[in-house]
Amino acid sequence: MANVPVQRMSKLLAKTLRDDPADAEVLSHKLLVRAGYVRRTAAGIWSWLPLGTKVLANVERIVREEMDAIGAQEVVLPVLLPREPYEATGRWDEYGAELFRLQDRKGGDYLLGPTHEEIFTLLVKDQTSSYKDLPVILYQIQSKFRDEARPRAGILRGREFLMKDSYSFDTEDEGLASSYALHRAAYQRIYERLGLDYRIVAATAGAMGGSQSEEFLAPAEAGEDTFADCPSCDFAANTEAVRYEPAPVDGSAVPALEEIPTPDTPTIETLAASLGVPASATLKNLLVKVDGEIVAVGVPGDREVDMGKVEEHFAPAAVELVTAEDFVGRPDLVRGYVGPQGLGEKVKYIADPRVAPGTGWITGANKEHTHAKNVVAGRDFEVDAYVDVVVVQEGDPCPECGAGLKLDRAIEIGHIFQLGRKYADALKLDVLGQNGKPVRVTMGSYGIGVSRAVAALAEQTADEHGLCWPKEVAPADVHVVAAGKALQTELALDVADKLAAAGVRVLVDDRAGVSPGVKFTDAELIGVPQILVAGRRSADGVLELKDRKTGEREELTVEEAIARLTA
Repeated sequence: MANVPVQRMSKLLAKTLRDDPADAEVLSHKLLVRAGYVRRTAAGIWSWLPLGTKVLANVERIVREEMDAIGAQEVVLPVLLPREPYEATGRWDEYGAELFRLQDRKGGDYLLGPTHEEIFTLLVKDQTSSYKDLPVILYQIQSKFRDEARPRAGILRGREFLMKDSYSFDTEDEGLASSYALHRAAYQRIYERLGLDYRIVAATAGAMGGSQSEEFLAPAEAGEDTFADCPSCDFAANTEAVRYEPAPVDGSAVPALEEIPTPDTPTIETLAASLGVPASATLKNLLVKVDGEIVAVGVPGDREVDMGKVEEHFAPAAVELVTAEDFVGRPDLVRGYVGPQGLGEKVKYIADPRVAPGTGWITGANKEHTHAKNVVAGRDFEVDAYVDVVVVQEGDPCPECGAGLKLDRAIEIGHIFQLGRKYADALKLDVLGQNGKPVRVTMGSYGIGVSRAVAALAEQTADEHGLCWPKEVAPADVHVVAAGKALQTELALDVADKLAAAGVRVLVDDRAGVSPGVKFTDAELIGVPQILVAGRRSADGVLELKDRKTGEREELTVEEAIARLTA
């Protein structure tokens, strides 16, 4: 093995902290700062220190090895990108406020790349001309930029982050399916090597477009995603991708619509209490504006509207909640008493599938202090479009088997898409087919959050003492601690050199003037898998080896320790 230089903490730029940062909300944020892996530069912008850079590089190495193994070719594309390709695909506007936009000195418009579908498409358009040039898979590990409104949770949600994005280019849909399967399997190997606990869940394509889409999620309390997991079958999906199929309802026996006085009941809670009915018997009608036009969204009164699903349905149009000013000059819209019956053509009405044809409801009568009961969908009002828009709840039926779903929090660590021809159509990516005629290329897009994987690992593996890295990503294989004076330091450095000569990655705490207690605390905080202590029995040539994860300890001679750690 090659001799690996010893990392000496007396020279290392890594200041550990005893207290959590004041702005830290999640475990990974606290520990990565306290252990000297990262430091905040500005809101959502982080500097990686030497220990952090080593962990990041190890994640990159694993990603590269598995991407290379499926025949992908690495490139590096610019961060600073021209406006025109993103305007051609519509994403210059679709990205909205999250896009970092800037101008050069001549007034030309540019952006900092949030993702690179357009630029990869143009690269392949420039470099290929025939079906013989395809299929091809290209990837890069590159910084991405998104102007998060509320950057939080340390490196989990930043304005700048490191990502592996890859893209497949095929001439046929069957080829795209094959490229997608290659990536899916590669991602499984990557996350297994990283030591991450993960789930593969069905997902929505969102602004990316395309057909099939799956997310790779790392379950963690700090996760910003909620996913549904069925305990009775293998169904798992991001809650935004969970769909509900209602059973047919016969509403023929429901009496005629009847208006009833309901003074001072502008909310579902006050209405249900006044009438002595459950909230599930009422119909909630949320008003939103879609590109300035008012749209009503109907859901059962006991459910909340998932605005993400509403925005996805109307994308790329802008969606926002109505304000008090929007009711001015609209006598057809009575605030707190809106019902779908009688809205007319001025207001489009979309509803959750639970508001199925034949179902009867208590809802607003479009009059002050008045509601209507026995309001039947399909009889008393029509639904312009059914869209699954409710927030998924624990116990909702599994779309596959009907069992009650369980909900868990998770960190998104990867996302794969079958994009199809969205970007090829916009940018006119064709190659000559076998018959000599142009063939429109079909694409896949596949992302891994490299810096997010570091945070996810910290969240999943840390304990009450600090970080606890899996061996493949740790900044060193063994942390040698000189717990005392000159004799212990001399032995620690000698053992460190011998281990390094055998190819072991060593971090040695040789700091003078630092107490053994502080060194032990720092060793556990930093989280290297093995801790080797030159302590009270150093004069006898005996060391203590501690497994950071299990806490198991044993005394070994120098020769035994070196043999164990180089095995």
